[in-house]
Amino acid sequence: MKKFLVTGGVGFIGLNLIKKLIENGYNVTSLDNYSTGNKSNEIKGVDYLDMDIEEILNIKENDFDICFHLAAQSRVQPSFDNPQESLRVNVNGTIKVMEWAKKNNIKVIYAGSSSKHHDPSDSPYAMTKFLGEEICKLYKKSFNVNVEIARFYNVYGPYENIDEKYGNVIGIWRAKVKENKPLTIVGDGNQKRDFTHVDDIVRGCFLAWKKGRQSEYMLGTKKQYRVIDIAKMYNRPIKLLPSRRGERFKSSIINNNASKHLNYKAKVDIKDYINNFIK
Repeated sequence: MKKFLVTGGVGFIGLNLIKKLIENGYNVTSLDNYSTGNKSNEIKGVDYLDMDIEEILNIKENDFDICFHLAAQSRVQPSFDNPQESLRVNVNGTIKVMEWAKKNNIKVIYAGSSSKHHDPSDSPYAMTKFLGEEICKLYKKSFNVNVEIARFYNVYGPYENIDEKYGNVIGIWRAKVKENKPLTIVGDGNQKRDFTHVDDIVRGCFLAWKKGRQSEYMLGTKKQYRVIDIAKMYNRPIKLLPSRRGERFKSSIINNNASKHLNYKAKVDIKDYINNFIK
């Protein structure tokens, strides 16, 4: 039986990924420092390590087959508040993961970001995720570490963070609906996003593990919607907020590597998800 390590295992995507691994009968360990992940996201049958990502080399077990490296400082605006933490987790943490993988001959699936295709200097988050990818490429080329890069596009779905600071727009709107408050949009709402359901992200991660050949894959729908158009589907008041630094006007799939090499295609459309949510 294959043995998996999931860094960031009590976070939004980590929880969904681990649930699918457990459903398939795999042996799973989570490594997370619980700084943003929740204790309530722990599920039966998983070994949970309360450890910082920089401590990964202290793990005593060395019989893992695969590591899904999801642990990160994962939002744009918090990265402006504490750029040092973004650097520590997203860069130094990734170096530690690569060293651990090199030492133990473990395949790594690295959670990249759609920000890769924009100016990395737009935010500490974008820069540090870009550097994380470059570290993966360095260890692949110089040390023959088997690593796949899977870039995520605006992920939403079950167990998403609904916090104003750490949540994404769909999660924040979920909270607004529950509190009977207007939906908030940063800027004029004309910015375009490729919204990807977490089930499609998890399936893409599985494909990158099983079919990937040390490459880079974009996991999205290849569809773009204006944020304002998605918000209007809720039939609720909308409140526009001032634009913020680091926010991109659009995110889109640059190439179809995932479609071509992994036979990946997203199955969930954000419009169908919203329609089911508001019924």
